[in-house]
Amino acid sequence: MTTLDIFSDPVCPWCLIGRAHLQAALAARPGHGLTIAWHPFQLDPDIPPEGLDRQDYMEAKFGGSDAVARTNAHVEQAAAQAGVAVNIEAITRRPNTFNAHRLIHWAGLEGRQDAVVGALMRAYWAEGRDIGAPEVLADVAAAAGMERAVVEHLLASEADAEEVAAREAHARARGLRAVPTFIIGNAHAVEGAQPAEFWLQVIDELAGEEPN
Repeated sequence: MTTLDIFSDPVCPWCLIGRAHLQAALAARPGHGLTIAWHPFQLDPDIPPEGLDRQDYMEAKFGGSDAVARTNAHVEQAAAQAGVAVNIEAITRRPNTFNAHRLIHWAGLEGRQDAVVGALMRAYWAEGRDIGAPEVLADVAAAAGMERAVVEHLLASEADAEEVAAREAHARARGLRAVPTFIIGNAHAVEGAQPAEFWLQVIDELAGEEPN
């Protein structure tokens, strides 16, 4: 088995699109031999815990409403090509995602990590839900088979906050600056939403390296 470490943020559109391409490749190669682990990386850790108005945030980041509209259209086109649903008009908040990353961490301990990552992305990008809100995170966890009451209790505490923050700080210290970033076999780093064809080639090459 080869480990595929993925650094991502659920509010990153290219993480959503990159995951869709990867999922398509994995479905086409059911014996792919990859063990996938998701790791925390906040696109904007300075967003306050309660989040911000998304339109205001995007206009400040990209330089006005016209630039935001072009950015949104680009994301919608790329998402459609990847076969993943987005409803940008439904998104009103730009959340702080630290607690979402804590949830992804806990999901990893239960073997439910990819399901929770996918559900967080779907909640934000397709349903326009505020994934910085504890009740939304608890909904996502429960839908993925985690114990809602346990997750609610953990979110109300500082459980694993230091560990998640330390993991992200370690990634930044190693030079990681953008998401999605994929690290294949702890040796090769690839940035950006790679097409499914790329992942099919990686899987096939890795299969060719396996001893007979």
